[in-house]
Amino acid sequence: MNAYSSDAVVVPTNRVDLLAISQIVTQGSRVLDIGCGDGQLLKLLEETRAVDGRGIEISQKGVNECVARGLSVIQGDADSDLTDYPDETFDFVILSQTLQATHQPRVVVEQMLRIGRRAIVSFPNFGNWRVRAALALRGRMPVTRSLPYSWYDTPNIHFCTIRDFVMLCEEIDATIETSMVLHRDGRKSTAFGAMLWFWNLFGQQAVFVLKR
Repeated sequence: MNAYSSDAVVVPTNRVDLLAISQIVTQGSRVLDIGCGDGQLLKLLEETRAVDGRGIEISQKGVNECVARGLSVIQGDADSDLTDYPDETFDFVILSQTLQATHQPRVVVEQMLRIGRRAIVSFPNFGNWRVRAALALRGRMPVTRSLPYSWYDTPNIHFCTIRDFVMLCEEIDATIETSMVLHRDGRKSTAFGAMLWFWNLFGQQAVFVLKR
């Protein structure tokens, strides 16, 4: 299977956002990874950035896999359990490929900005031309590298486009400090502003760094 690699961890091609995020997080930071899955990102950050990492994961299977990797992870739900954390507990709060699976994405992002100095959000772009083409030409819900599930077994309940997310940031008065789109081959683009339409059409995944 093709993959992208760092010095420590091999990352699958459908999760190129993990390498991009690892390059954003600063050395020795306090990090909370929300919806951390099997702990792949936390492990990458511990090995390449020496972070003080914590995780929250809704599935017991994911928690068990994280603990087996020696990670500090608890079972919890992003939609309800972030209120338990005090303000500015972390330097970075990360939500990677999980925004679309939450029931209250706006509330989750607002909580991230409360408990972290920076919030990093990555998500698949439902505005990508391949997704649009699947709907327009085939009349079916798309299955792509970044959206690999069929409509009947997907965990995703709130699909959004890059433009949708930018509008959400405006609504909650969040400042976009850094942003990038990731393409199928792992390339990233960091131009923004007038290029938003281009990002929205051709970007496969997006990564945003937010602050208050």
